[in-house]
Amino acid sequence: MSSKITRRGFNKLILSGIAGSSLATFGGATPLFANQKKVVVVGGGFGGASAAKYIRKLDPSIAVTLIEPNSTFYTCPFSNWVMGGLKEMSDIAQTFDVLKNKYNVDVIHDTVTGIDPINHSVTLQGGKEVKYDRLIVSPGIDFNYEAVEGYSEEVANTKMPHAYKAGPQTELITRQLKEMKDGDNVLICPPGNPFRCPPGPYERASLIAHFLKKNKPNSKIIILDDKEKFSKQGLFMKGWERLYSDIIEWRSGSMGGKVSAVDPEAMTVETEFGPEKGGVINIIPPQMAGKIARDAGLTDSSGWCPVNPITFESTIHSGVHVIGDACIAGAMPKSGFAASSQGKVAAAGIIRLMQGKVPAPPSLVNTCYSLVAPGYAISVAAVYKLTSDGIVSIKGAGGLTPMDADDDQLSEEATYARGWYKNISQDIWG
Repeated sequence: MSSKITRRGFNKLILSGIAGSSLATFGGATPLFANQKKVVVVGGGFGGASAAKYIRKLDPSIAVTLIEPNSTFYTCPFSNWVMGGLKEMSDIAQTFDVLKNKYNVDVIHDTVTGIDPINHSVTLQGGKEVKYDRLIVSPGIDFNYEAVEGYSEEVANTKMPHAYKAGPQTELITRQLKEMKDGDNVLICPPGNPFRCPPGPYERASLIAHFLKKNKPNSKIIILDDKEKFSKQGLFMKGWERLYSDIIEWRSGSMGGKVSAVDPEAMTVETEFGPEKGGVINIIPPQMAGKIARDAGLTDSSGWCPVNPITFESTIHSGVHVIGDACIAGAMPKSGFAASSQGKVAAAGIIRLMQGKVPAPPSLVNTCYSLVAPGYAISVAAVYKLTSDGIVSIKGAGGLTPMDADDDQLSEEATYARGWYKNISQDIWG
């Protein structure tokens, strides 16, 4: 019997909650230490919350503290649906009540300002020091605003949002779209690789185009791309040609897509081919590991965090594990599903280390759905294994939505997308 997983079969595994966990064969742990061990997790997103929950599920003898500044976490997945008028902010809001009340995770809403890997402690903005035996850092991303002349965090918060951290900027761009004059253009400016959620800007363009088609029929979208190609490009362009041929225009980096500067007052961006004006301008700047990872010396010259792929332990500071968008994870993209998968691998590895056992080589998975329109979605899925070359994708496992997918298949993908979000949210925060 073939061990390969077909794409459709893989989707069904994801929705049933089987795939995505490398822990299926990891039995309940028996504590081997007289003193309770403690794991501190920094960041309550897809990676951090997954790690915290699964350590407590698999070995309740280990104390877990989760440090996250926000009492409500808004997910980047499905935030594009909010901009397109298909969801509300409340639909992408996650809280930590279940982690606290059901799994007895000690949740502290504060910001970590320092990590001391020698003395195994973290310092909080409020002044408190928290000790750990093992530390998991899931800090997400920060932005290199200086890469675009005239851009800054203030400009992003007030005039030209990146909306690549869901929350107030998601609301800002949604409001700007509603208030924009019919006939004005929307400019979307994605960065070069690597960056969070590679298909994200193109799903965003699709759903904003859906909104414009209904509400601003004289407006269009210009995607000014730093790259020559992008994730799911053929599938997106097929959908755009079918649904938004007179609305979406994509320009590659070599065809005038590279944005070098912005003028927030004039609402223009500067390209090699001259300025472009927009009624709404979505600048997504180059990215790097979150600030605490950089401040703690967990990053290398790339701006990201090198890790041992068996446990995601930092190759720079022992006892510190880095997961999610901030880490260098071989062939895995920077996505919420990948972060959750890595969080579970780190959880399993830490438990085994605390038991005095050797962590097992992991299997990891990722899937990403992109909505092109209501009832029309596309996806990419992959399974990964560890080799001498690091984390690599397994040929024949997963795959893309077929280019010749019919309407029923595309509608089915949209149903899968909704099921995926519901299930992963329940798995992590529920």
